[in-house]
Parts: sequence; structure tokens; C-alpha cells
Amino acid sequence: MKSLLTLSIITLGLGFSSAIGQEELFNGKDLTGWDANPKLWSVQDGVIVGKTETKEDLAYNEFLIWTGGEVADFELTAMVKVSGKNNSGIQYRSKALPEIGEWVVGGYQCDIHPSAQYTAMSYQEKGRGILVQNGQKGAIDPEGQKWILSQSEPVADDISEWQEYTVIAQGNHIVHKQNGKITAELTDYDSTGGSLSGLIAIQLHKGEPMEVHIKSVKLKKLDTTAPKEFTADSIPASATKVEKKKPRAKANKGKGKAKGKGKA
Repeated sequence: MKSLLTLSIITLGLGFSSAIGQEELFNGKDLTGWDANPKLWSVQDGVIVGKTETKEDLAYNEFLIWTGGEVADFELTAMVKVSGKNNSGIQYRSKALPEIGEWVVGGYQCDIHPSAQYTAMSYQEKGRGILVQNGQKGAIDPEGQKWILSQSEPVADDISEWQEYTVIAQGNHIVHKQNGKITAELTDYDSTGGSLSGLIAIQLHKGEPMEVHIKSVKLKKLDTTAPKEFTADSIPASATKVEKKKPRAKANKGKGKAKGKGKA
């Protein structure tokens, strides 16, 4: 009986300690603490809702930006669901880009995408694009070359239903999770392309009409960790080099536009 009681106390203690230092970024009532286009974002029944109704509603991707300032090392969790033929994402360590437009940021993103290979992957908005896909552990060397260190089956869940997304950023090491399962892991040695601190935001993507719903956004700031140094062992011999995509060919006058795939 004593051992069971002790175990229960320890278990409760662990659960309590994991919540210490967590800050709820959404008050459940309004957009206090956030900045966004009021025509597109609102709070309905205790949930943040971002919505577009036509393809013309957005000229570029816009964001719901947390006004609490830049964050360095942290653990962030959020409940999100997305409907419509489009994608969203959780931005972090990002920078405002007023030269592009109002409510625009660029930086790391935990993608929320209907395709399993892309959802909860590591992406860089207005930057290096796809960094590590769902199911991959990767690294980017100091010259900006991407490497896949290992690969497994992607974590597949329906993004039109509530999913819990977690981002853990410590130094230049980043982990994404969906419902507690690791989807992407990245060590970014590229100090020029990467960032060690920045803004938190939620994406509303241009294009097809969509809705993104967010609730329970929790942030736990962590002690700053020094970035991992790049060594000869950082990229093992078994790693796969990610070949850079060739630039799209310009369409000739009188001919159709060149086709290509990629996340906008």
C-alpha cells in the first residue's frame, strides 16, 4: 500500500511539474494579446477562428500574431483544426515582414497540411521552404545543405478534427509533435538561414477558402540552450543529401505556363 501511495504521489508530482511555467496565450474570450486582420479573425464559442470565403480574400498569407514579444527556447502546444482545401501552420522564431504586407511574418513553421507527408513538418515561411518532412529526422549544415538522417512512416491524422500540435525549440534543435508523436526533428546548423528567437503566429493561407480553429494555446519558456556545434560527426555517412530543386523554367511567349509542385 505504501509503495502504491508513493508511486501515486510521484506521478501527480510529475504531472504538476510539467505544467509549471506554462502560460495560456488565449483567454478564451477575445483576441486580447493577439494582432490580426479583424475582417478575417474572430472568437466564436471560446475558439479562435480564421476564415476566408473566396480566393480573393487574401493577396498573400496573413497571420494571427501573438503580441507577447520574441521567444527563444520554449515548448508550445496548441489545439488546431483546419477545414477547406488549404493549409495552415504555427509560426515560431519568426520575424514581421511589413515590406510584404500587414500581418505578414516569415520564419519556422509547424505546418498543418491535409497531406500526411507535410503536416507537422518543419517548414520555413518566406525562407528555405521544406526543411524536414513528417517522419523525418534531419539536419542543415552551415552551408545550408539539407540532410535526412533517418526516416519513418509519417504520423497521419485528420486535420479537419482537433489535433494537438507541439513545438519544442532548444538552441538549434527543434522537435514537432502531433498528438504526442514526433513528426519532425531538425538540427539547424545554418546560422544565416535559421533563427534562435522570434515571434509566434498562426497562418491563414491564401488561395482556396478555408477555416482554421485554435484553442488552448500554451507556452512554456525554457532556459536558453547553446546551439549544438557542427562537427565531422554531425552528418553521418548514412545520411541522405537533399538535392536542391532546379528553378522553374520560364514559359515561352504563346505557350502554357511551366508546371511545378510546391507549398506556397
